Parts: sequence; structure tokens; C-alpha cells
Amino acid sequence: MKYDYLIVGSGLFGAVFAHELNKSGKRCLVIDKRKHIGGNIYCEKIEGINVHKYGAHIFHTSSKRIWDYVNSFVEFNRFTNSPLANYKGEIFNLPFNMNTFYQLWRVKTPEEAQAKIREQVLKANIKTPKNLEEQAISLVGDDIYQKLIRGYTEKQWGRKATELPAFIIKRLPVRFTFDNNYFNDTYQGIPIGGYNKLIDKLLFGIEVKKGIDFFIYKKELEKQAEKIIFTGKIDEYFDYQHGELEYRTLNFEHDILEVKNFQGNAVVNYTDKNTPYTRIIEHKHFEFGKQDITVVTKEYPSESRRGNEPYYPINDVKNSRTYKKYEKLAAKEPNVIFGGRLAEYKYYDMHQVIASALAKFKKERETFND
Repeated sequence: MKYDYLIVGSGLFGAVFAHELNKSGKRCLVIDKRKHIGGNIYCEKIEGINVHKYGAHIFHTSSKRIWDYVNSFVEFNRFTNSPLANYKGEIFNLPFNMNTFYQLWRVKTPEEAQAKIREQVLKANIKTPKNLEEQAISLVGDDIYQKLIRGYTEKQWGRKATELPAFIIKRLPVRFTFDNNYFNDTYQGIPIGGYNKLIDKLLFGIEVKKGIDFFIYKKELEKQAEKIIFTGKIDEYFDYQHGELEYRTLNFEHDILEVKNFQGNAVVNYTDKNTPYTRIIEHKHFEFGKQDITVVTKEYPSESRRGNEPYYPINDVKNSRTYKKYEKLAAKEPNVIFGGRLAEYKYYDMHQVIASALAKFKKERETFND
């Protein structure tokens, strides 16, 4: 055996796990089927702008331990996510807060806003929500639902809101303050110089091979390492024997524009149903760029098919049952550790991926003296 560990995938989970293994003196090989490292947080530098090639990634956490961990590799800036919603040309602040309520109803006090929402919820008179539409209206009323939830949600999921289960929206963040910060977390920011710097530091000194598909070279790769850290699709690992897990995917349309500032904000959601994309990202605003041009990306959600890049697990009842079957198979693989969004079939944020990787590494470290 040439290596102690083969790490399949160079995204955050794989990179963190590989870093900790390497730090412990273990011989590691990291492979990735893409031509670059970093998974979905990879940034491509275009005209001096770090473009988030696979969608906006904004780091946020309330864990000082995780925040200190990532800052030990790269300094983070003070970016605060304050997205806007564009509904048929009208602009609203997100998440739903006093600015939003003023824009909707011209109310100026929390009491007035609460009364307006309460009035609409009572008018709807929904006792037991049967679908996402009824769940949303029972929480925030019809105005917010129609302008800021319905169209965006239907595009995101590719289904009518009346066909989506109520549990998808268990709660909706409603703030009765003039605070446009989307996240409630204590810490938030973007790595100065982009996410590639974080991944490069994590994988420094570790052998990495790009453009390698694990499943094409599976037999020979397995012979090269004692154990495997697998971060790909868990159903693919087991050759889809219990059926395919479902995902939503994203298609991106990147444009370089000869203007300094296209939309004045990093993220603008398009919440009407007729605009085919869900949002436009203007990447320079993540790092307060002053370049003479700008790069914008439109995001188009769609159903994921085999061969597509899967993004969002559809954690409904059917898929959760299927995943449980794969989880049982994974438990019978003593020399394989499954981790990350695809291998654990969880909608992880970045800080959660890192926490999961560190927790699983800690458990694995207990075996080092065996």
C-alpha cells in the first residue's frame, strides 16, 4: 500500500479531512474528477474578480471554534449577506424585516407590521396546512407569500407550491427590526483573495491528482490505500442498488459586462415566476471590488439527472427512506468513511461540512494506535 488514505473529492470535507490526516503524519492521496480542486467553492479569477463558479458561497457560523479554524488558514473579510428581492421590478429587502414591511405596506413600527401579518393569517384561516403554499400563508400571510416566496420557491423546486409538502417550510425568518443581515450567525465573511486560498492552504504538502474519476479507476485506486474517505454520491458508490437519490441542480450563465457596477449588490433574487432564473450574482461585491468591469451569473435551477452536478438533496420522505438503506450499506464498509453533502445526503452549509469533517476525523484518530 502506497498511501494510508485515499481521499475522493477535494471539496471542503475532503480537504479538511486530508489536512488533519496529513498533520497526523498519515500518507494521503487526494483525487478529484474535476480539473480543479475545491469542489463547489472553487473560484475562477476573471478580470481580477474571484468568480464563484458554482454559485454564491458566503461563510457564516456561530461557532468560534470553526471560525478560528478557517481563519488560521486565511483571513476573512467583513462581507455581510444582505440580499435583495426583485418582484416584477419592485425591490424588497431580505430576509423579511421592517424594511420589507415598509416597502410592502408603508408600516413604520413593529406593532403595525405584526398587526398586518396577523390580519392576513387570520383571514386565510388555515388550521392544518396541507402543502407549502398553505404553510407559508399561515406563517406570514398572502402578500409576502405571493411576492417573495411563491415564484422563487416554484422555480427552485420545479413544482407548484401546492404540490410541495408543507414541511419544506417549517418556519420563515421574520424580523421586526431594520436589519438586512440575512444570517443570524456571529461570524460571517469571504476569504480575502477567494476560497481557492483556503483550499490551497488545507491541501498544502499533500499529493493531489485532478481529472481522476474514482469509478473508472476504482479497483486500482482501492489497492493503493488502506482506507478511503469518500465525498461523492453515496448511491453511486453502491451502484444505485436501492435506486437513485434525487437532487436539484443548477445551471449557470456567466457574463462579463463592460460596466463598473451592474446591480449594486452581490445577490438579487428574482421572485416572480416568469423570470426563468432565480437570482443574479455580481461577484465583485463579495470582496468590495473596484474593477472597471464586472462579472454576473444567472442561476437556473432544474432537475438533476445522472451525469449532472447534484446540488440540493431533496430530503423528502421517499428520499430519506432510500438514503437510510444506503446508510446501512455504508456501515458495513469498515475501511470507507463517507462524508460531505453528497455522501451524507444532507443540505450542509460550509461550516457544517467542516464540523462534520473534524468530528469524523476525531473519531478516526482514535483508531491510529490500533
